[in-house]
Amino acid sequence: MSKVAILGFGVVGSGVAEVLRQNGPHIDQKVHAPVELKYILDVRDFPDSPFAPLVIHDFSIIEQDPEVDIVVETIGGAKIAREFTQRALTAGKSVVTSNKELVAKHGCELMELARKHNVSYLYEASVGGGIPIIRPLKQCLAANEITEICGILNGTTNYILTRMIRAGLGFDAALKEAQQNGYAEADPTADVEGHDACRKICILASLAFGRHIYPEQVSTEGIRGVSLADVAYADSCGRKIKLLGRAIQGTDGKIRAFVEPHLVSGENPLAGVEDVFNAITVRGNAIGDVMFYGRGAGKLPTASAVVADVMDAARNKDRPKYLDWGPGGEDVTMPSEDVTSRWYIRTESSTDTLRTAFEDVIPLARPGAPGGETAVLTPSMTRNELEEKLAQVQLQAVFRVLED
Repeated sequence: MSKVAILGFGVVGSGVAEVLRQNGPHIDQKVHAPVELKYILDVRDFPDSPFAPLVIHDFSIIEQDPEVDIVVETIGGAKIAREFTQRALTAGKSVVTSNKELVAKHGCELMELARKHNVSYLYEASVGGGIPIIRPLKQCLAANEITEICGILNGTTNYILTRMIRAGLGFDAALKEAQQNGYAEADPTADVEGHDACRKICILASLAFGRHIYPEQVSTEGIRGVSLADVAYADSCGRKIKLLGRAIQGTDGKIRAFVEPHLVSGENPLAGVEDVFNAITVRGNAIGDVMFYGRGAGKLPTASAVVADVMDAARNKDRPKYLDWGPGGEDVTMPSEDVTSRWYIRTESSTDTLRTAFEDVIPLARPGAPGGETAVLTPSMTRNELEEKLAQVQLQAVFRVLED
């Protein structure tokens, strides 16, 4: 038998409790032993919840209970969640988490602690919600040398961009709608500024390339600068704007990881990923490109991935699973400025000025464009080369173009 404690009874934590109760017989059958929820830790009481009798407020009860062998961490953040995770692992309990911030910042040290105490630290739900990506990346694609990971990693920003494209809403209106529908938090900074996608690409890149990549090593730009003018210009050349997290291994072996808005060709499968859905493309030297697609967030999809990890930990109590990577460092990454791509530029400078700077540009047009507004696609070059050529040009928008 395995007994489980859940830390945090918010959206994901309550979903985990529901899945454990609703699918209990199925889970027990798959694990070949009972899996029982014993505690729920939260600062609040939930008197109207069917799980009210399980709620406690003192983590030491869980830490000191020898019956609890699996702890589910859904608190979020990287402070108290880190402390409780360290204490649980040190007490010989496997930990399952959906906490992308914690894994992105401290995953390597927590995996080392789990290995030291012969328990599992599993985190499938930290990227892509219910989309299976962590295990396939580590196990199913293990024979490949991964050269690039590229994906739509945040459902909130993808919803906002979809509404801008489909309904013609401005950024502020689309964000407000996302908040009203429960897709965006009251403080949407982590989503719209790209921090959430940054944490997820850190985890994927660390797993794929074997060394810890920290959020501060990832160049990150969100979608606040995307306007309806940019959406229209992108449409005029058969493209859509998507916020992509990318990690590319260069010929020098170092990783260029970044999060930026991109113009994506309508023929690329990523262009068709809309609303709150996520999609992750992995490029391997043997398999080529494979894509993982599905709901990247939500109560039950995320809980599904968490409970699958709980089942894995329960099945493997005597032989813990290690989906880990090595320590990070300054030698792991290089700035993304040297990644070559075409660029979309919107400016008040004339097309002739841009032709002089680049020699060869593709002019774009949109209905109702004000006089003096210019938008073009440039030839392929690095960001450093682009900035050098545009030193004297007043820019309104600059986005990468995802190579077709």
